Amino acid sequence: MANPTQQDKAAPVDDGAIQKALAEYEKNQRTYLEELKKLVRIPSVSFEGFDKQQVRKSGEATCDLLRRIGLDNVQLLEMPGAHPYAYGEWLKAPGRPTLLLYAHHDVQPAGDEEKWATKPFEPVEKDGRLWGRGAADDKAGILVHVAAIQSWLKSAGSLPVNVKIIIEGEEEAGSGSLGDFLRKHRKMLQADAIVLTDTGNFETGLPSITTALRGIVVVNVEVKALKQPVHSGMWGGPVPDAAMALSKILSRLVNDDGSIAIPGIYDKVKPLSDSEHQGAAFRREALPQAGRDARGRRPPGRPAPVGDELAAAVDRRQRHPGQLAQGRAQHHRG
Repeated sequence: MANPTQQDKAAPVDDGAIQKALAEYEKNQRTYLEELKKLVRIPSVSFEGFDKQQVRKSGEATCDLLRRIGLDNVQLLEMPGAHPYAYGEWLKAPGRPTLLLYAHHDVQPAGDEEKWATKPFEPVEKDGRLWGRGAADDKAGILVHVAAIQSWLKSAGSLPVNVKIIIEGEEEAGSGSLGDFLRKHRKMLQADAIVLTDTGNFETGLPSITTALRGIVVVNVEVKALKQPVHSGMWGGPVPDAAMALSKILSRLVNDDGSIAIPGIYDKVKPLSDSEHQGAAFRREALPQAGRDARGRRPPGRPAPVGDELAAAVDRRQRHPGQLAQGRAQHHRG
């Protein structure tokens, strides 16, 4: 990936320029796939207990890639106790907007590797897809940005807009330092809009734009009953059971249809606009299997919703808050 010739002038934005950039991408598609494979081979798991140096190696490899496509001010940015971010920019389009591009280079743990059909960190092409941990989420996101930037630079010698790119290193672990990072680098990251490549398409070959996602609030709940364990054969039943109490608490949070039973939680949920209703109607037509995710997968054993249930499932996923209970541990203190 040699650095293209650059000029301090914005590229034109017309059909001809776009077609030239697309043709440049098509010509180099195989190269971008090989670059993606290089990143996938780095086991950049950001969870505690995994090799932090591998995440650093991933960040450094990402910086190297950004330099090779011709970005300026490329650097590995660090926060205390956090995995590194990769940053680069191209600011040579005076008078044009500035886009902030986002992706992340860290990945989830592979889990039980014996259950993988292929090795998680050895990318394999099969049935028109690339298999490997991070091949989609989200190292492919990095290559989406890289391919777009370099295709424009090679075909037009410049970009149609100013570009800043930030590649996070701890997204899968909860982005613990992201807030402080954004405050620290607020001026450097100033932009007119942000484009994030960490979402999905309806299906292969059907580009999709995600304009909003639901946020997340995590609450850890601990229930205590007794100051010490007691024998269940002697005391089971008469004394309170913390695990049963927690189960009852959780069961009261949802209605039979899966909606949240907390009073007032839907009061400030905005109704869908006309255009959003049209989008929801499209999804109901495009995904007759709604109840599946963007990749067409349905939870095992779940029948396909139809009619009003189908409409509710699509609308609920788009706008309504959801509620999940994840994990339960029961401890005895001796």
